[in-house]
Amino acid sequence: MDRREYLKKIALLTGAAVVGADVFLSGCTPGGAAGYFTSTQLALLDEIGETIIPATDTPGAKAAKVGAFMEVMVRDCYTPEQQTTFKEGMKSLESKCKELHGKSFIAASSQQRHDLLMSLEKEAKTYNEKKEKNTPVHYYTMMKQLTLWGFFSSETGMTKTLRHLPVPGRYDGALPYTKGEKAWAE
Repeated sequence: MDRREYLKKIALLTGAAVVGADVFLSGCTPGGAAGYFTSTQLALLDEIGETIIPATDTPGAKAAKVGAFMEVMVRDCYTPEQQTTFKEGMKSLESKCKELHGKSFIAASSQQRHDLLMSLEKEAKTYNEKKEKNTPVHYYTMMKQLTLWGFFSSETGMTKTLRHLPVPGRYDGALPYTKGEKAWAE
């Protein structure tokens, strides 16, 4: 079985659906130009990520530089239609924040940011349920998935938030679990 078939079967078995998952099957377009997003846009993406995964007793999404991760993924791995949806979504998010709170997302309070993203979560769910098959998902869905992917695949996410074992050991199917322990990242 080749890699492409193997990944398709994993996606089917786990029910995984990630925006840009076709990239795993076809590969990214390497070598995109640096500066795809402006520094202001990168700061916005970092703040969106930090609102989704805030710093607590462990670092948040901003510490993992999810904005830079999103830039690479959108630039190199998304289709032109997905890229347009993502970029227009950033503008839409800023407009909605200014409309609701009279200030930009970065200038908004953490509660205002949270409330805005919760309303976008509901909007995205409704949109994604009704969208046509070959159209991109809602921009907020893309942002949230990239935040989670970027954070939990980063060194910060794997070593500071998850329990990390850099060299996998033997399999132990009966490993005792204590409620509240960190999940494993291998």
